[in-house]
Amino acid sequence: MTMSLDGFVVAPEGFPTGALPEPAELKRWKLDRISHAGAHLMGRVSYEEMGPYWQSSKDDYAAPMNNIPKVVFSRTLKKADWPVTTIANGDLAQEITALKNQPGGELVVWGGAGFAQAVTRAGLIDEYAIISKPIAYGGGKPLFRDLEQALKLKVLATTAYEGGTILRLYEPDQPTR
Repeated sequence: MTMSLDGFVVAPEGFPTGALPEPAELKRWKLDRISHAGAHLMGRVSYEEMGPYWQSSKDDYAAPMNNIPKVVFSRTLKKADWPVTTIANGDLAQEITALKNQPGGELVVWGGAGFAQAVTRAGLIDEYAIISKPIAYGGGKPLFRDLEQALKLKVLATTAYEGGTILRLYEPDQPTR
């Protein structure tokens, strides 16, 4: 997830933090990560925003985003038009645990503050890749919200890029499902 220095993934006016320019080296890292993932997990809102965009985009992200298997978690979505997409409408923890137990690459949650908050609260994240942009909003949609207790994380790696963008990899200090 990409967020502001003050922890927001979406600005108060709805502008996603991830849409800010990113360093080429970081883009290569993200492209490699998504290209080797086994599936991209998202909620309905991200699906409805990302699907039409990536299907018509010429950006370097378009091919992996369109080709990777996608799983949309929704109780209201009836059909998925974005190729290689399935809909999961059961219990979030059970569905993701079943996906984790299948062979294949890592599962990636990319986009959607609400969905990221839900999988965090359910203890389903094995690793956080958090990209901090040098901007502060003072409000908006946070990455972490309504946690039952403090989420303790161990820093795995930190990479600083030109212009002040920072990538940090963390793993939860407690076991995940």
